[in-house]
Amino acid sequence: MTYAVTVDVDLPEGAPELDVLQREGVGFLLRKGLDSIAAIEGPDGMEVDLVDDAIAVHPAGVLLKLFVDAPALEFAEDAAREVVAELLERSEPLSDWEITRCGVDLHPELLQESLDAADGPDAPPADPAERARRHAAAEPSTGSGRLDRAEVDAMRRTLRALAPTLRAFPLEAFGHREDEEERIVGREAAEVAAGAVVYAIDLLVDELFTDLAGLEEDGPTVAETDAPFMVLDDLPPRFALQYTVLFVRRLTVTAVTMTGRLTQPHFGGPSCVAEELLLKFLLAQAEVTADLYELLSDEVETALQVFADSVFEDMDHEWLYTPTTDGIAKGAVQDWFIPFGEERYVHPYAANDDGDDDGEPLD
Repeated sequence: MTYAVTVDVDLPEGAPELDVLQREGVGFLLRKGLDSIAAIEGPDGMEVDLVDDAIAVHPAGVLLKLFVDAPALEFAEDAAREVVAELLERSEPLSDWEITRCGVDLHPELLQESLDAADGPDAPPADPAERARRHAAAEPSTGSGRLDRAEVDAMRRTLRALAPTLRAFPLEAFGHREDEEERIVGREAAEVAAGAVVYAIDLLVDELFTDLAGLEEDGPTVAETDAPFMVLDDLPPRFALQYTVLFVRRLTVTAVTMTGRLTQPHFGGPSCVAEELLLKFLLAQAEVTADLYELLSDEVETALQVFADSVFEDMDHEWLYTPTTDGIAKGAVQDWFIPFGEERYVHPYAANDDGDDDGEPLD
């Protein structure tokens, strides 16, 4: 079975963030190392095949996706950790870097499908690209009872514990009031909803880094590749020719900036169109997370909707999804990073318009 193993590698503690040139160098070293590997020796001499990979270098480290053919999940994770550790040890500039996460992120629906189908005709495809496509298109859980009750309760506790870290928004923003007459949802529902938003931050940022690596490999634009993407495929499709590597880098930086503000005392609202789109994706991811763990009660769904109604100043960004009569996009995606006003903050990297990679403005 092919497993997609996510490996996070962080800079040594206290090290300065990587600049653009350093990130290119790190990417080159890792690419050279991974290209020299066809198989990994697993436990007891078992051979584990490395069938594909994706590298996304960011200022604080590296996110890798290793697609590994292995007889069991544990073997895939062990083999991925071993090969990355060896690559770091072999490359002197990276020898002090630390692996902070190495694991397979399993979609519960696809996991159950895999167990049910085994080697039968309904077995999931072996091709990792097709697996990614099906992961992105997977239907939310319908509360089929497949998850163990202890797992559901553990996720409920996790999300409620995360709720206070959404410092920009108290539980009132999710519809909870101490006054019963003003209360829309109970405390638990508001905490689960707020915690799901925080939980979704990691998922959104990881998926953007993965999409960036995929586009760097298969680009030059989303419109010119058949590769599946986790976030980019949800952007307004008529602008797909303008979704370049530079655009996705700007979008990723914007996502990091925006989600970071959510954990600060003052969010201030979305700063630009790109942030509105990212916030839309974040809330969708939060809802899916709650649904997958059978926590999306009517109250939690209401809490997320109350939050969405309060955090968006308007829904003008939805007009970007409206098809044009001639099928041609009007405008340029670089305009999505223009701040709404002087008081709004957009990261300088995202706001910088060098005009050489976002496509021609279309009138």
